[in-house]
Amino acid sequence: MPWISRCHRSVLAAALLLGCAFLLSGAAPEKHLSVYSVAANYSLPLVAHEGHDYVGLLELLEPLGKVSAKFDGQRWRLRYNNVQGDFQVGKARARLQGRDADLGGKFVMQNDRGLVPLSSLTSLLPRILGGPVTLHEASGRLFIGSVATHFTASLAGENPPRLVFNFTAPVNPTVATEPGVLRMTFSHEPVVAPALPTLTFGNKSIPSASYSEGNGVAVVTVNSTVPVMATFTNGGRSIVIAPTSAAPNPAAAQNAPQPVPAASAPIAAPAAPPAPAANAPSAPPVARRYFAVVDASHGGDDHGETLSPTLVEKDVTVALARSLRQELESRGITTLVLRDSDANLSLDQRAAFANADHAAIYIALHAASNGRGVRLYTALLPYGEDDSGPFRSWTTAQRAWLPLSQSAVSAIAAELQKRQIPVRTLTAPLRPLNNVTGAAIAVEVAPQGSDLSQLTAPDYQQLVTSAVATAIAAAKNQLGAAP
Repeated sequence: MPWISRCHRSVLAAALLLGCAFLLSGAAPEKHLSVYSVAANYSLPLVAHEGHDYVGLLELLEPLGKVSAKFDGQRWRLRYNNVQGDFQVGKARARLQGRDADLGGKFVMQNDRGLVPLSSLTSLLPRILGGPVTLHEASGRLFIGSVATHFTASLAGENPPRLVFNFTAPVNPTVATEPGVLRMTFSHEPVVAPALPTLTFGNKSIPSASYSEGNGVAVVTVNSTVPVMATFTNGGRSIVIAPTSAAPNPAAAQNAPQPVPAASAPIAAPAAPPAPAANAPSAPPVARRYFAVVDASHGGDDHGETLSPTLVEKDVTVALARSLRQELESRGITTLVLRDSDANLSLDQRAAFANADHAAIYIALHAASNGRGVRLYTALLPYGEDDSGPFRSWTTAQRAWLPLSQSAVSAIAAELQKRQIPVRTLTAPLRPLNNVTGAAIAVEVAPQGSDLSQLTAPDYQQLVTSAVATAIAAAKNQLGAAP
């Protein structure tokens, strides 16, 4: 039988048509797998077989690259770009590039489709695609590479209350309302869970919100005691939930925590508030102060360490920064992320922005392929270079804050150890730590073992950033006291 080559097509459209057919027939909607990648976001139907979910491997790979397959009655051969796979009907092991691969279940042929267990994708796809993947098996969501969209939620104002969601990428959810509930369903966006699945705001009108996911979608549910509506702002990166009796105020999103614009330098202060009403006393605009400055190291032309053929350090540090911001904000720690895009920032710029904001703590994030767990750094200051009159020496600006930095590192190390994450504390001439006039530390994250894909796994990232945030929140009063 000749090689079967299939043209790239809209898998999502086909899945939607199949879903409509099931609805018209009165049958329950079939289960789906949503796939999120840099190349495409799409949905595939899942097939039930012997109590397990299966997915068509060829159909999954088609939107991602050049793929073909042939079946000779017992053996199914797959070719994706330069990778070859050999699967046998009824066998729980396959061969990829001449090496065994455990499928965790039998390979199945059904209607000329090669089906593999859904759970096997975590071991198969990194070897086929050459990069990390994260599978949320229970909810049918697959993330290829660092594509997740994170969000924060905070209350801006009390009368009327406005709940502001800020996302790290534009979103376009389906919004539905019913008495006491506003529900946002994300069918096409790789939105992932916040630090806590249930968020409380201490407001009678909008008391809480919750996150859930299932059958290939993510859902954010806002609970309210009054009718509310959603307004999209900031190019789809922000959603404001407010009572329907209140006039929409998109500017409210600017007063809540939000990602730094993609520019050559971050902006530490949000826009000025609206002009005061007539006859009201005027007041100067107040810039928001941040307790923590989180810095995703490298960026732009500076890739940092090449962690694998498809993964560079600058991409991992951005994901870690977003996760840490979420963890800190959820604990009431106002946080500025210096680099939330692929921007070039010099070491001097990073220190200057942290110092200008008078942040209580500066946290530089790094990633590494060698070693195990987390390494925590404080500055190793040079001798000499004393201050001259009113001018502080740039190379030893950290000197007065070094004890606070070391205390922060000790607290974070203890919290990581509670979570059984290997940790080492070190000193190093690691700029811009010695230029920062506040507590300043660097957190370098490596896998716990030899699996580099762990660096991009949201679960591992959150395990680390949650420990860091917990320690900082516990030491908030100490860190907030200037030397």
